[in-house]
Amino acid sequence: MNKIKILLTGASGFVGKNFIKAFSDEFSIEPISLRNTSIENTDLKGVNAVVHLAGKAHDLKKVSKPEDYYEINTELTRKIYDKFLASDASVFIAISSVKAVTDKVTGTLTEETRPDPKTHYGKSKLLAEEYIFSKPIPVNKRVYVLRPCMIHGEGNKGNLNLLYQIVKRGIPYPLGAFENKRSFLSVGNLNFVFNQLITRSDIPSGIYNVADNEALSTNTLISIMSDSLNKKTKISYVNPSLVRSIAKIGNILHLPLNEERLQKMTENYVVDNAKILKVLKQPLPISSKEGLKRTFQAFANEKK
Repeated sequence: MNKIKILLTGASGFVGKNFIKAFSDEFSIEPISLRNTSIENTDLKGVNAVVHLAGKAHDLKKVSKPEDYYEINTELTRKIYDKFLASDASVFIAISSVKAVTDKVTGTLTEETRPDPKTHYGKSKLLAEEYIFSKPIPVNKRVYVLRPCMIHGEGNKGNLNLLYQIVKRGIPYPLGAFENKRSFLSVGNLNFVFNQLITRSDIPSGIYNVADNEALSTNTLISIMSDSLNKKTKISYVNPSLVRSIAKIGNILHLPLNEERLQKMTENYVVDNAKILKVLKQPLPISSKEGLKRTFQAFANEKK
């Protein structure tokens, strides 16, 4: 029996590397670098599914030009989706983001939440989504747009890794007085969703939030990190008013703690995954806490 052939964009990224590691034996994966190969020259002959991971991530350093987001996240997606529609491939999966909906969540983010992104990153992702579903989907094709929250796992170099290094050095987490909850997504659960969408024909096309089942507080996150390092959990409960005052000074003096970073570290961002669970008809295989434990173990192994 021939393996399912997958055209994979963004293969050199964090999610792409984990996809290849998880499915290299199960699928025939053709990774392409869109830095070196134009969409026009990409051949989809014999391809069964397109998994489009390539994109420009949100630039926390704010050095990117606005047009870069639209060129990569919007125009590139348009071109590869048009290529898919003209091919014999039957499945198209594109990675979007919860940030295509909003940067700040009041309550819980669902697929019914009206999109109102404020950043060029979020706007470029939303435009790509709108283009994909602006055209009728042929009856022999299935099209999925996934909106993941913060993805973590082996090879992740984002904020979780930075926080892990703070805990590893024994530095107390100073924001324990802030009550918050946010959703995370284990790359293992994301790969499970990929597998289901590719191999099953009973899952309807559409937009799906993807998140682990349980939202966790940052204090719980610090505790899981400490346990993984066999360290005592160190959390300081500094008065929030004092912290906010320091953050305002940080804006002026360019300190490590400013108002934007404080907001990111203490915000509530809970993502509802009920829609994807309903169509999968089964739970995600990895619990929120277990997924984070695996990620922190991977962080520890990377340093050895």
